[in-house]
Amino acid sequence: MSAPTAEPGRTATPPATPASAPPPAPAPPASLTSLTSLTSPTSPSSPTPPASAADVYRHGLRLLLDKDISGWVALWAEDGVMEFPFAPESRPRRLEGREAVAAYMRPYPDHIELHDFPELRIHETADPGTIVAEMRGVGRLVETGRPYDMTYIAVVTVRDGRITSYRDYWNPVAVLESGTDFTGSSR
Repeated sequence: MSAPTAEPGRTATPPATPASAPPPAPAPPASLTSLTSLTSPTSPSSPTPPASAADVYRHGLRLLLDKDISGWVALWAEDGVMEFPFAPESRPRRLEGREAVAAYMRPYPDHIELHDFPELRIHETADPGTIVAEMRGVGRLVETGRPYDMTYIAVVTVRDGRITSYRDYWNPVAVLESGTDFTGSSR
């Protein structure tokens, strides 16, 4: 396509765009989405996760839906800390280090089959490496076949593309249901 030209004394006008080209469809708000409509920004085997905290978090949720626990754990910094401020006495309140997180999460797919994280809202904070995420995790309990529907709020910090801190606020009463305790699994 050639650049617009003008004769001396006249104003140049850009070439007209074809009338047959429809305008692009508006994108859904980035802060509210369901993960079933998202694709992973990188493959689960990719050595470099996405850089922003929101991207790392979304990618992690996709890995959980895919039951790729080792891929999810690979998003963690070696010294990352996971905390559960509302955990009942019988559950861990703090996991220190990637290996502790891996041991905790390894049996997760044997107990909870996640289908989606609807109503995901990610809030940016004054610290660009920290987000607050609100969401529901829905699926089924493997042992009983009953529906699983948990509301979560997580405060997540990412540094150098790795999760360094994850505070998981969930309803401790809901985990008392049969089929939700995977912390004592031998997997």
